[in-house]
Amino acid sequence: MADPHQLFDDTSSSATALGRGYAAQQPPAVGYPAPGSFLGEPVSSFAMAYGSTLASQGKEIVDKNIDRFIPVTKLKYYFAVDTVYVGKKLGLLLFPFMHQDWQVRYQQDTPVAPRFDINAPDLYIPVMAFITYILVAGLALGTQNRFSPDLLGLQASSALAWLIVEVLAILLSLYLVTVNTDLTTIDLVAFSGYKYVGMIVGIVSGLLFGKTGYYLLLSWCCLSIFVFMIRTLRLKILSEAAAEGVLVRGAKNQLRMYLTMAIAALQPLFMYWLTFHLVR
Repeated sequence: MADPHQLFDDTSSSATALGRGYAAQQPPAVGYPAPGSFLGEPVSSFAMAYGSTLASQGKEIVDKNIDRFIPVTKLKYYFAVDTVYVGKKLGLLLFPFMHQDWQVRYQQDTPVAPRFDINAPDLYIPVMAFITYILVAGLALGTQNRFSPDLLGLQASSALAWLIVEVLAILLSLYLVTVNTDLTTIDLVAFSGYKYVGMIVGIVSGLLFGKTGYYLLLSWCCLSIFVFMIRTLRLKILSEAAAEGVLVRGAKNQLRMYLTMAIAALQPLFMYWLTFHLVR
C-alpha cells in the first residue's frame, strides 16, 4: 500500500529486478586480452633475450680478464691427473734411478695431459704435498708440545715465501743466461713443489724412528730429487746435443749445465732447511 505522504512512487526495486533480468539474459563475454597484453609479451620476451645476452657477454668479459691474470685453462692441464698417474709419479720422485725415458710426449705440438705421461709436470702433487707438509709439521710440533696456530702459520708462510723466492731466482737466472726454453712459470712451480714429497717422508720417519731415521730417509729423498731434477731439466735447459748425451761445448752450454745443477742442488738445501727444526 502506497504512503499517502509520498510524492513519487519508489521504482528502485523494479529497476533492480529489471537490471537483474537483463544481466541474466546477457550472453557470456568473449575472452578478449587485457589492455596492453599485445605489448607486454613481446617486451618481456625482448627483455629476457637482452638479459641473457648481457649475461653471456659479461661472462666472456670476466673469463677474459681472469685468464689475463690467472691462466685458468692452462691450470686445468696441470690438474688433469688420475690415481694411476699419482702413484707412478710418487714412485718416480722417490726412485728415479731406473727410469730411462724422460722425454715429455707431445700430440700436435701440444704436450699430452699428465695422466697420459708420467714425465709431464703437474700441480696436483705439489699442492697436495704442500698441504700435507703443513699438517705433518703441525703434528710434529704437537708431539713436542710446541704447537700453536701462530707457529704453524709461520711455518706455512715461510715455506710459501721460500718457494716464491726460489721460482723468481730461477726465472732471473734463465733470463740472465738467455736460455730459450719452453719452461713456463707454472712448470717451475711444479718442479719446485715436488720436493715436499721427500720432506714429508723425512718428517714422518723422524717422528717414527727419531733423528737417525730422519737423516737416513731425508738423505735418500734429497738424492732422489737431485737426480729427478737433473734428468728432467736437462731436456728443458740444455741444448739438444747435451740432452742426447753429447759432449757439452761452448760457454753458453756450460752455463746452462751449471744452472741445471744449481737448480737441482737447491732442492736438498730447502728440504733440510724447512724440516730440520721439526725433528728432535
